[in-house]
Amino acid sequence: MPSLTLPARRRPTGSPDGALTGHLKGRLIGSPCVTRRTLLGTGVSVGAMLAMPAISRAGDRPVLTHGVQSGDVQADRGVVWTRVDRPSRLRLEVSTTEGFADARTVAMLDALPESDHAAKCLLDGLAPDQTVFYRFTPESLDDGTVGEALTGRFRSAPSEARNIRFVWSGDTAGQGWGIDEAGMRTYATMARHEPEFFIHSGDTIYADGPMQESQDFDGGSWKNTVLIPEVTKVAETLDEFRGRYKYNLMDSHVRDLAAICPTFFQWDDHEVVNNWSPGKDLTADDRYGVKSIQTLRARAARAFHEMLPVAYVPAEPGRIYRKMSWGPLLDIFFLDLRSYRGANSDGMQEAVTPDSQVLGAAQMDWLKGALKASTATWKVIACDMPIGIIVWDNFKEQKGVEAVANGDDGPARGRELEFADLLRFIRDEGVRNTVWLTADVHYTAANHYSPDRAAFQEFAPFWEFVSGPLHAGTFGPGEMDKTFGPEVRFVKAPGADKQNLPPSAGMQFFGLVDIDAATKQMKVRLMDVGDTELWSITLDPEAA
Repeated sequence: MPSLTLPARRRPTGSPDGALTGHLKGRLIGSPCVTRRTLLGTGVSVGAMLAMPAISRAGDRPVLTHGVQSGDVQADRGVVWTRVDRPSRLRLEVSTTEGFADARTVAMLDALPESDHAAKCLLDGLAPDQTVFYRFTPESLDDGTVGEALTGRFRSAPSEARNIRFVWSGDTAGQGWGIDEAGMRTYATMARHEPEFFIHSGDTIYADGPMQESQDFDGGSWKNTVLIPEVTKVAETLDEFRGRYKYNLMDSHVRDLAAICPTFFQWDDHEVVNNWSPGKDLTADDRYGVKSIQTLRARAARAFHEMLPVAYVPAEPGRIYRKMSWGPLLDIFFLDLRSYRGANSDGMQEAVTPDSQVLGAAQMDWLKGALKASTATWKVIACDMPIGIIVWDNFKEQKGVEAVANGDDGPARGRELEFADLLRFIRDEGVRNTVWLTADVHYTAANHYSPDRAAFQEFAPFWEFVSGPLHAGTFGPGEMDKTFGPEVRFVKAPGADKQNLPPSAGMQFFGLVDIDAATKQMKVRLMDVGDTELWSITLDPEAA
């Protein structure tokens, strides 16, 4: 990923902290003209209509096909992304004003077939707490024709304490529930809250979930008005994995949020295959011609990094675990419970081994060091799977540990051992104000963990907040494992007799977090797609 330095500039007069509010009250920056049209020449089912950026070849000019995205934003840097429809040179400009009065060209990026014509760039040397506007303009490598530009914006992280607002959730376009006439509405609901960033907690795509033109459910039929060939079968080729990300960006709500708000992405299982681990056996799955889980993982990982604004880590290219700082009030630690795990098993190992691990030694050492070094008031641990909710690899037979909990309720064993070690470290090293955010289970909940209720007691009490799905089937609730003493303080789920509800049922969820600069309190709200506040709590920080 190219990198460049943008000379730091202070916020100009007339660009106040509240500038984002004004933009959101008008048309979202970077939102293409959205029309409904038939997509020709792509193998789309007859009659399929698209909610996607205009892709007219009028004048045969290059077209930015899937909007713009930003991510991994810090006080002095941020990653921006786009994709064009042919080999092109992309002019990247930045400005501190919406009208680009002070625009500067900061990079010329080549978008080539080898990357599916996607390109991203690290903007470096930004001023903290600055609204940055960026603009991509494509120029064909073949004949030099110039296409229409697209713009986006983000606000860099502050260096001083101020109010903070962000959202989190997970699970996009799962269980065959794709883009219908209404689109992925949870993204639009989140955008109305004007978050400074969005944490996508994994299952960013469903590579293993084919979509059809229609899908029946109890009481109705769902119509996928948008279909492309890459989503009508399980993803096996690199292009098919890429296609899943492009499909999500065909939704106008997804693009609109991406254009005005940076996203911090994690991954989980559905980016590759349902419940994947090194021991995943696809021999009996007739949907897959590619039987090697490692081949699918490698292609999925490449697509994840090509199609999303995730920063490049030279020490370990492809790393997903990382830390993001948002001023003195907040540090966020993003975990990866997929890349370093052993094979799914009964989870009853008595010691941490390569077979029982889910974090791995290197990630654990990094996390402990980063938590201990953090001086932020709040330490949010963004975990792509829950700690105490039991998730089975084989749900029907309730066999195989897919997440952390093994369903035993007793002393820590298997993957619980790493979490026991981590929780003990947090207590013993005096790391205060840790809050866990997660998704994965397709319902929303607030779980409080306490040693007073636990089989393993060497930790300080903490909260784990669960949200999702963003746009997928709704399930749950799951059973709780008592090893770490969880108590469910709130849950909203369809119940055992109403599983895999479609997004139209309204049970799509996200979390909204506010941190007050004056009191340093954190308020967590669990929300639904209709913008109803389902439950909330205000947490007081523990003093050092």
